[in-house]
Amino acid sequence: MDAIIGIDVSKAKLDCLWLRDSQTLKVKTKVIENSPAGHQRLSQWVQQQTGRPVTDCCFVMEATGVYHEALAYFLHDAGAKVCVVNPAQVRDFAKSLGGRTKTDKKDSMVLARFAVSHGPRAWQPEAPEIRTLKALLARLEALEKDIQREQNRLEKAEVSQASEDVIESIQLMLQVLQAERKRLEKMIDTHLDNHPDLKSDRGLLESIPGIGPVLSRLMLAVIHSRTFESARQCAAYLGLNPCIWESGSSVKGRPQLNKAGSSAIRAKLYMGAIIASTWNPDIRAHYERLLERGKCKMSALGAAMRKLVHICFGVLKQQTKYVPQVA
Repeated sequence: MDAIIGIDVSKAKLDCLWLRDSQTLKVKTKVIENSPAGHQRLSQWVQQQTGRPVTDCCFVMEATGVYHEALAYFLHDAGAKVCVVNPAQVRDFAKSLGGRTKTDKKDSMVLARFAVSHGPRAWQPEAPEIRTLKALLARLEALEKDIQREQNRLEKAEVSQASEDVIESIQLMLQVLQAERKRLEKMIDTHLDNHPDLKSDRGLLESIPGIGPVLSRLMLAVIHSRTFESARQCAAYLGLNPCIWESGSSVKGRPQLNKAGSSAIRAKLYMGAIIASTWNPDIRAHYERLLERGKCKMSALGAAMRKLVHICFGVLKQQTKYVPQVA
């Protein structure tokens, strides 16, 4: 069995814990700075304590924004097994252990015990071109939010009859932001064109009615960033699976989408589903069938969003353009 190393990652330091014995909970701990030099010291400490190479160790950490990424890439490149787990799952696991205190050392212990109990899947780094695409899309999303804020400020300034200097300043900022948005969109298109596989996959996605240039690049980044085994997994990752809340005969809550994952992508999928419910024959038939069964329009649109993701996953997996399945 691999040596289990739980690591609680923060911006400045790594709280590391080697779980020597999962039955008696004997441990060895070490606090190391979160830096390239610290990553090297972590590797040396693990080999000294366990007597094993890092290739025989399993390092478990939470997905903590961007602070875990450099360490995860370092350990993966060194040949170690790296598990980057969902913080929500770890939090619920910690509650199941009955713990009442929370410290960085305790968190590293919980991560190690979580790995022993659940055996999480090994983390795989994204391809460089996908990582670049995701960074460009994240920057574009932030820029669009800035543009919306400036537009709101401009509207407020015009309604309140602010001075011409204020309005001119806002308009100038809007021009700069909109020009930068166009430049970023061109960079994204160029990036996709420079990678034939991504360019081909984008063409397959845009063959689906309801998937345009915006959704196609978002779904490219999502589907290629994870090793999804099925379309259901992809839909669950985006928070599109229905959650049922029932107990006995008295508790019967309305099913709702679990809304995990990116709300920004779901917002784009919502608009895509509205278009697809009119122009995509498969989704239109699915949407109308649910309405006939008494489902409300929002529930039917949620199902349309999920089916749209299933179709996207299918065309990329089969590497064929969209073909309507409705007779």
